[in-house]
Amino acid sequence: VQLQASGGGFVQAGGSLRVSCVASGRTFSSYDMGWFRQAPGKEREFVALVTWSGANSYYADSVKGRFTISRDNAKNTVYLQMNSLKPEDTAVYYCAAKFRGGSFYRAREYDAWGQGTQVTVSS
Repeated sequence: VQLQASGGGFVQAGGSLRVSCVASGRTFSSYDMGWFRQAPGKEREFVALVTWSGANSYYADSVKGRFTISRDNAKNTVYLQMNSLKPEDTAVYYCAAKFRGGSFYRAREYDAWGQGTQVTVSS
C-alpha cells in the first residue's frame, strides 16, 4: 500500500483545516485507516481511526469534538477535518493503514505510512 497525504498548512488558532490521504496498491475498503501526529521532540501519537467500512471511528481525547475522520472508499481517500485548532495541534500529520487486529492507539500496529503533512497553528 502506498499512502500520499496532503492538505496541511498554516492557520490561526480557532481556524480549520482538512488533510487528506490517498491510498493505492490494495483494496482500500479492506482495511482500517488512522491518523497520527508528531510534534518536534515528541513521540508520534494517535489522533483518530476509521474502520474499513466507515461505520466506526475513534479519537484521542485531545481532539474529540474538534476533529472528524471520514473516508470515501470510492475515491480511496481518508480525511481528517480539524476544527477549533489550537497551537498544541501543531505537528506533522501522518496517515496510516492497519491491516491486522491489535490496539489502534499504537503506531507499531500499523502496516503502512504516508509521508506526513505539516500543520502549523499560530496563537
